[in-house]
Amino acid sequence: MSKEAYKDFTNVAIKKESEGSGRKHPVYRFFDKDNRYICEVRYGGANANALQRGLWTNTKNALPYFNSVTNGWIDYSHSHILVHLFSHALISSSKGHEIALAEIKQDILRLKQESGVHG
Repeated sequence: MSKEAYKDFTNVAIKKESEGSGRKHPVYRFFDKDNRYICEVRYGGANANALQRGLWTNTKNALPYFNSVTNGWIDYSHSHILVHLFSHALISSSKGHEIALAEIKQDILRLKQESGVHG
């Protein structure tokens, strides 16, 4: 990556948060020169789930700093319920996944029946 690619990150502040919310591991939050949140890196132990570690951001805050992997082809910003569903699915059990999948399949069947689609 060229030096030019790093140009926008020369004025980034990184703030470490070690306490609060029952946190056992630090979170490093990145802010731009105007103190606007860009992203954060969460650390967790071997038992940490997907929500407790990794690179995180809020899409609307990150647009000036990150490119979409799908180039905008997939956009969940219109469906907060879907985003909420995914966040809960990441930390639920396999049994919970089975129950949710059965409910979703029933809903798809209902939609097909209402629209006259068979199959």
